[in-house]
Amino acid sequence: MGTTGSSLAPRLGSPALDPLASFCDLASALAVPDTDLPSAARGARVPLSTVAREWLRIGLVGVGGPPAHIALLRELCVDRHPWLTERQFEDGIAATNLLPGPASTQLAIFCAWRVAGLPGALLGGLAFIVPGLVLIVALAVLFLAGSPPEWVLGAGAGAGAAVPAVAVAAGAALAPGSWRRALGDGGRWRWAAYVAAGAVAAATVGAWLVVVLLVCGTVELAWRTGLGRGSAALHAWPVAAVPALAALAATGGLGALAWTALKVGALSYGGGFVIVPLMQADAVDVYGWMTGAEFANAVALGQVTPGPVLQTVAVVGFAAAGIGGAALAAVCAFAPSFLLVAVGAERFERIAHGRRVRAFLDGAGPAAVGAILGSALPLALTLSQRWQLPILAAAAVALLALRRGVVVTLLTAGAVGAALALAGVDVPS
Repeated sequence: MGTTGSSLAPRLGSPALDPLASFCDLASALAVPDTDLPSAARGARVPLSTVAREWLRIGLVGVGGPPAHIALLRELCVDRHPWLTERQFEDGIAATNLLPGPASTQLAIFCAWRVAGLPGALLGGLAFIVPGLVLIVALAVLFLAGSPPEWVLGAGAGAGAAVPAVAVAAGAALAPGSWRRALGDGGRWRWAAYVAAGAVAAATVGAWLVVVLLVCGTVELAWRTGLGRGSAALHAWPVAAVPALAALAATGGLGALAWTALKVGALSYGGGFVIVPLMQADAVDVYGWMTGAEFANAVALGQVTPGPVLQTVAVVGFAAAGIGGAALAAVCAFAPSFLLVAVGAERFERIAHGRRVRAFLDGAGPAAVGAILGSALPLALTLSQRWQLPILAAAAVALLALRRGVVVTLLTAGAVGAALALAGVDVPS
């Protein structure tokens, strides 16, 4: 995730402040009314009916992940209609990339807030999310049914075989930008350490990955602000919050599902695909809601359907508790994005230039990149049929060497799997 930043407020330079204080400063900054908008941006609001129509259109056609979503939103709000200035749109991109959670979803909510206030943010966000969510739940019913047709199982196994390559491609796409930001003062050594920590955690102790992300972010924040070079106190207050939130999981059942969904919606850094290692251990190993192959199918469905990849959480919710579980998971995962925009949209430009927020994410972000790369190993270990290995190899070549699109690659792999199933090969059940 992330773009650049400078200073949040004059008092943030004090080395005496710990990470909790810096986030309190951020909350205070967010509460300041936005009085410096151009008059055009403070003018008449766009009708809610227009917001519903246009954001629903983007939600229906937005296949291809954040790049496609950003392009569609810019074309609508900056190019076709003068609703936002270029700077406002760019500040929105920068701020949402600095916030945890699905950046393109938050950008869609932010743009709707800009043009129609809080009612517009709620309506536009729902219009952007719901089409893909309905489609992915319908596909989950088909793929996770008690006795799906053989060709459906084959399609899922084929697409699932390509998912480890998708993980590597997603991490590889994020790595160069993250590396360029790691400048000076041993920054690239720390970057490598954070990437390694995220990769190892995702490959081995996925259930604790969120702790690793928070620790890496806190360490980098401490280093940048002089809080703990050589100090035993790293002020790792966010880590202490995780066990308290995870108490939800101790109850099992819907509490565990709510925690898993909230975790991926509120504590994910580094782009949409980081939800994969955050969810996999809980969904497959800890709670056994689905098999490894079914989880790979869920990831593939999240990639080929329109809307944010975070909607994959609804498939996990369906596997855990049916339609009600899918709805609960979706609400818990997406609610933080609506809350962050509702609270902070008036001062997104301050978030975009927040030095301490940037420092935290310069630690958590590389760890997330490593986690995405590391998730390829447990995903690959879910492949149970020999014929899936050539599909994985072909997908790796298509994505990494030939630079083919993720959606086309997954659909092709699924078609091959369906054809092989119809030809009589064994498919995972």
